[in-house]
Amino acid sequence: MAELSVYSTIGVRSAAEELFRRFETASGHKPAVRLAVTWGTAPMLVKRIEGGETADVMILSRAGIDQLKAQGRIAAGSDVTLAGSGVAIAVKAGAPKPDISTPEALKQTLLACKAIAYSEPSAGGASGVYFAKLLERMGIAEAMQPKTKYPPAGGFSATLLLSGEAELAVQQKPELLHVAGTEIVGFLPGDLNLVTQFSAGLMPESKNADAAKALIDFLRSPQSKAAFKAKGLDPA
Repeated sequence: MAELSVYSTIGVRSAAEELFRRFETASGHKPAVRLAVTWGTAPMLVKRIEGGETADVMILSRAGIDQLKAQGRIAAGSDVTLAGSGVAIAVKAGAPKPDISTPEALKQTLLACKAIAYSEPSAGGASGVYFAKLLERMGIAEAMQPKTKYPPAGGFSATLLLSGEAELAVQQKPELLHVAGTEIVGFLPGDLNLVTQFSAGLMPESKNADAAKALIDFLRSPQSKAAFKAKGLDPA
């Protein structure tokens, strides 16, 4: 059985886990293909590749793919955009949904909440970095600092809703949906929202380029696009 190494951002994990299983069982490759998947935030995975690690397929933010591409670590012409997603806010299922319909309503909701979870900005996740800067723009970073909670590096902020450590969770919509028992309140309002594009590419060192290309093609198929959409992503 051939093994295909995949480094993937958790931004697409909600859809990709099932799609990877489908690919393994329906790819038709001889020998059969098994995917060895490493999950993390895009910046974490980029750092590992820059440190000398290799994989067959990279699925990262577009910024991450472009960064590696500029260094010659993505095979020329192999990168494609898969889907995109905005930053959303979630609550524990059954909890009241606060008003985030306007920038001012969002500001008041944030100030009123007891605790909020989002990705540790130093880990480099797009939503965490952006949201920390947004709090500064809104002039409430200092007020929010004492009630800010961070999930483990590369983890899902919505898990802190289930543990009761946070009242609100902020992350890419599909990352929030990945945690059962949570409900989406909505995207950040208006021009405060940030849309991240997720892309895939092959590493030049791939020892199984044909299977790697087949996986990327599969992730762009109609059934994969439907799966991305069902998990809160907007297919390319």
